[in-house]
Amino acid sequence: MTPDVALDCRNVWKIYGTGAERFLARNPSPGPDELGEHGFIGAVRDASVQILKGEIFVIMGLSGSGKSTLVRCLSRLIEPTGGHIHFDGRDLLRASPRELIEIRRRKMGMVFQQFALLPHLSVLENTAFPLDIQGVDRATREARAREVVKLVGLEGREDNYPRELSGGQQQRVGIARSLVVEPDLWFLDEPFSALDPLIRREMQDEFLKLQNLLHKTIVFITHDFDEAIRLADRIAIMKDGSIEQIATPEELVLSPANDYVAEFTRHVDRAKVIRARNIVLPLVETGSGTEIAAEATVAEIAATVESSNEPLRVVDTDGKPLGVITRDAVLDVLLGRR
Repeated sequence: MTPDVALDCRNVWKIYGTGAERFLARNPSPGPDELGEHGFIGAVRDASVQILKGEIFVIMGLSGSGKSTLVRCLSRLIEPTGGHIHFDGRDLLRASPRELIEIRRRKMGMVFQQFALLPHLSVLENTAFPLDIQGVDRATREARAREVVKLVGLEGREDNYPRELSGGQQQRVGIARSLVVEPDLWFLDEPFSALDPLIRREMQDEFLKLQNLLHKTIVFITHDFDEAIRLADRIAIMKDGSIEQIATPEELVLSPANDYVAEFTRHVDRAKVIRARNIVLPLVETGSGTEIAAEATVAEIAATVESSNEPLRVVDTDGKPLGVITRDAVLDVLLGRR
């Protein structure tokens, strides 16, 4: 593993059926038809991905595509049939049960769609629960729990019980509980999908604020492309247990690897994905004093460009001019011509 890689997953398989490990040893790369002929189900097929430190890596796919199974393999909540998963200097598939328990307790945080809060414990007690399991003394764990409760916006609710909280507040407690151990790697499996749309949007906002503060390495599952666009540095799209493409949201839309990815992204609002740097024209002297950031999306700059009577200068993060952007270029994206 290179220093920038937090989790290195190589050729991971999860095959359901009696004798799956022996079958995979004899047939290192079985196709879906071959698996079916022998009575096996390939829930995850030859998945390889390197997740970088500090990135939000989103896994997407339709129901049954294998995304949740893959994440559970990465944390060994489900035992993979084959492959290698390197984390924190070791192959997780060779870790003993005791080592795995310690890794999950101290290095990994997990949040699932079901909040799974303990109903007889308060917000503070639910948040502190992982530290209680670690044997941390009460004063220390409660002090840490109060910090995290405040971080997720629930200060003043420490003594409330789950039944006294809204769905969004309960999910915040689940997030706080997963963060209290200060994990290096954070798994989130459709954590906001059970929430109402407005609350879901608010939770996405809070999630991004947390990431800007904490810079965690995050593996995030969602079936909502709009959510993925807002959150992801990179996205993996899965189909029938295999990874079809790994790319940035913009790359998936502009350069789909195959017909499936193209269809999967066909209805995406391209203005939310395509960035100014990809629609610049050669620099001209007529560019106005207003500058557009190269990484800004078309949706973010459309009103500014539309209100200008001349092309606007596009600059990179160092302020270096890259070219200009015009009304017509923006309209091409907004109208689906690009």
